[in-house]
Amino acid sequence: MAAQRVNVNVGVLGHIDSGKTALARALSTTASTAAFDKQPQSRERGITLDLGFSCFSVPLPARLRPGPGPDPAPGPAPAPGPEPAPARLQFTLVDCPGHASLIRTIIGGAQIIDLMMLVIDVTKGMQTQSAECLVIGQIACQKLIVVLNKIDLLAEEKRQAAIDKMTKKMQKTLENTKFRGSPIIPVAAKPGGPEAPETETPQGISELIELLMSQASIPTRDPSGPFLMAVDHCFSIKGQGTVMTGTILSGSVSLGDNVEIPALKVVKKVKSMQMFHTPVTSAMQGDRLGICVTQFDPKLLERGLVCTPDSLHTIHAAIVSVKKIPYFRGALQTKAKFHITVGHETVMGRVMFFSLAPDQFDCEPLEETFDFEKEYLYQEQYLSKDSPPAEEDKKSDQPVEKWPKQQWALLEFEKPVTCPKLCLVIGSKLDTDIHANTCRLAFHGMMLQGLEDRNYTETFLPKLKVYKLKHKEGYVERVIDDYNVIGRSLFKKETNIQIFVGLKVHLSSGESGVIESGFGQSGKFKIRIPAGLYPDTKKLLTTAATKKRAKGGKGEAAKEDEGAGKADPAQHITISLYFKRYVFDAQKRMVQSP
Repeated sequence: MAAQRVNVNVGVLGHIDSGKTALARALSTTASTAAFDKQPQSRERGITLDLGFSCFSVPLPARLRPGPGPDPAPGPAPAPGPEPAPARLQFTLVDCPGHASLIRTIIGGAQIIDLMMLVIDVTKGMQTQSAECLVIGQIACQKLIVVLNKIDLLAEEKRQAAIDKMTKKMQKTLENTKFRGSPIIPVAAKPGGPEAPETETPQGISELIELLMSQASIPTRDPSGPFLMAVDHCFSIKGQGTVMTGTILSGSVSLGDNVEIPALKVVKKVKSMQMFHTPVTSAMQGDRLGICVTQFDPKLLERGLVCTPDSLHTIHAAIVSVKKIPYFRGALQTKAKFHITVGHETVMGRVMFFSLAPDQFDCEPLEETFDFEKEYLYQEQYLSKDSPPAEEDKKSDQPVEKWPKQQWALLEFEKPVTCPKLCLVIGSKLDTDIHANTCRLAFHGMMLQGLEDRNYTETFLPKLKVYKLKHKEGYVERVIDDYNVIGRSLFKKETNIQIFVGLKVHLSSGESGVIESGFGQSGKFKIRIPAGLYPDTKKLLTTAATKKRAKGGKGEAAKEDEGAGKADPAQHITISLYFKRYVFDAQKRMVQSP
């Protein structure tokens, strides 16, 4: 009988030239079609250009074996059958490229791993891409092992001291991450470097395998639900068909099933399947798999998704729950463009941030749903402690002390993407200078709602109740009678005041009023005060008007009209107008709270 296999996907990530591929080669016994830099460009340039996959297996540790089943029922013993083969723990190694320009591929790889090995060149320590890989690991992975590689390059008499020093440095680096206290192990995956003969024995590899066995846990795998596989390579085999290799993200697949390539709207039947050159009849979530189909050109699909027919949708925009990556320098601005990575696709997208109103900032986050019944406040930028203040906050003397527990973004893609509903999204600035010592990963989050309609701006966005808070200020110019005043400086001369008629205003002296009509041609307007002016207000305004008349001469009248806005503010009674305007309301209506 075939041995039961428990598969754990281990990501091998780190800076370029830290020795990731050499480490994967030293660990592996079975290489997949994509392993060990088989691409001609990779061999030419001496760097990994794509995800490489290989594996090795060990006996399943006792702690991971299922406990003994219930006692057998009384009666005759069953006939002896063939002894089951011992269960195996299979480690599938995902070798991610370390070159900065290939970070799209790293992000795609990180989403399919259960445990991460961060490979550090012990002679150099943390470098730019190793830091970015650590950030990706924090988003997409739960467990970490730090591998200090190339210890053979350290002088033998100083080797242990140098390893201890780098171990302490790495411990400090991990201190403020979710990986605090993670194990750190020294190895030499390829003593003597790439040109050294293969006879050189790697150092520390058996200890690393022991450590991997101790850190491995049986991942939660669910064969139910629609089948979804992230394809990372596609190639043809003469006389057989086209093979798509990848990792199953959800569900299961069996021989003879129909699968869809949604980006191409093509459905194919599964002719045969293999896991690391071993034919299989079925596979499930977490497995590394090759699917063979016929009459399909491999050039049409370098990487992407394969799924149960009609289970995935192509979207033009999305609503995402977002969190800023703390290592990203600078603000996340609404209307800015980012590289948006969804699964194995990376496209340009424009972003708009929004949150609940400030009095609801403390509401507990909703992890996997979005409530379209609620109203949301438009944000000029993502709000966080390290964000520079927005323009409105700069004008205010009050420091901003509260930040929302949850924020969202509307992402509008420059070209459509195909993905499941609840999937990881990462926003980056990949056009940043790759030699700059800065984190290019800006935010991450969960996709909550995909917008499939190409005309989503007309059909869907009006349902999204995101509003801007508007505030205008003017002042009372003069009193008409106890119930009416004339205001000015709230509107520009060319403003159509008619659209503001009926809106409520507040006077700094305490009264509430309603804009009743325009007054003249210079942007002035009439306000009705239903409860009447307070005596003190009327007295103040009447006194101010008397003083102006006393000062005035014929030549002053025109000057007064031009310069009234520049008069001493202490003499003014301010008029404040507050209203909401919904961002996606085609009518641009103004709404006030009751």
